[in-house]
Amino acid sequence: MKVEKLKAVAGGAARRADPFIRPELAQSGQTMKQPEHDMAMKRLARRAAGLARNAAGVDAGLAPVSVVIPCYRCADTIVEAVASVAAQKLRPAEVLLIDDASGDGTLERLKAIARVCPDGWVKVLSMPRNGGASGARNLGWRHASQPWIAFLDADDTWHPSKLSVQMDVLANDPTICLLAHPMNVQRRSDPPPALRYPLKVKICPRHLMWPRSSFPTPSVVLRRDLPFRFDENRRRAEDFLLWAQILLSGYRCARLNQVLASLHKQPFGEGGLSGDLKAMREAGLDVRRALYAEGLIGPWQMRVLDVSNLLRYARRHVLTYARRVAARRRARHAPIETRARTSS
Repeated sequence: MKVEKLKAVAGGAARRADPFIRPELAQSGQTMKQPEHDMAMKRLARRAAGLARNAAGVDAGLAPVSVVIPCYRCADTIVEAVASVAAQKLRPAEVLLIDDASGDGTLERLKAIARVCPDGWVKVLSMPRNGGASGARNLGWRHASQPWIAFLDADDTWHPSKLSVQMDVLANDPTICLLAHPMNVQRRSDPPPALRYPLKVKICPRHLMWPRSSFPTPSVVLRRDLPFRFDENRRRAEDFLLWAQILLSGYRCARLNQVLASLHKQPFGEGGLSGDLKAMREAGLDVRRALYAEGLIGPWQMRVLDVSNLLRYARRHVLTYARRVAARRRARHAPIETRARTSS
């Protein structure tokens, strides 16, 4: 896609038909009130214009990374997710958006995103039927063309330095097969946390002592040629199983000490598949049984992990209850505060 076309979509100097104006209103000059996600689409177009300018140069400077994003009924959040990829200081070579049979207009939104980005940078794939995040990620994995794969969820965002930091680490230590980092929870309007120096890389020991993954999925960059894939029969804890299989099979995994991606809702107890705490606990137990059956953990590790998981399950219940109580209190006091401000 030419830079001029992207500028037009973004509202640049070259005036063309605005894709966010209804055709029946175009002749009268009336415009729709812009929904928030359409404004986000224009922000993405501006960032994509910068990407096109870079790609037009002699040295495109793109990271050899395929970004895989599973998409299920995420039309309101996917634009910001892709925009965070386009805003990378070191941009990836391609982005694969996989619609998981959403059936609600998400696929059309993904195609609209691809149209405002440079030709071929965003590839849209679709699942023939709903298969969960595992199936969507595996489909993207199969179609990836780059030696490294990075994952992002459709309702999360990356920080601008993420890929530049991770690819620098991987260039300095080619034996690392999987590199992850911590994530934080923040509002979408908040700025990304500053990098903390010195930057440290910790090689992960080849054992599991905790029933949770140290590798949040949107933080992971891994080698495309690893002989593992997400278990498509699982809807929960499938990422924990995959990371554990890679680590316990002897592949070198590492973790940075930088927060380079953000969640925009609590990681548990707040909707989605992770909102069902009991089901998440049972899924974790089933993953440990699978690892034990594969000979990747022993009986003593199973016992330690079972106890740790029970404590973690109890802690999550307490935190979820506390958040809900706080939310109810805010809801009760909000009208009173509003009336007080109005009367003053």
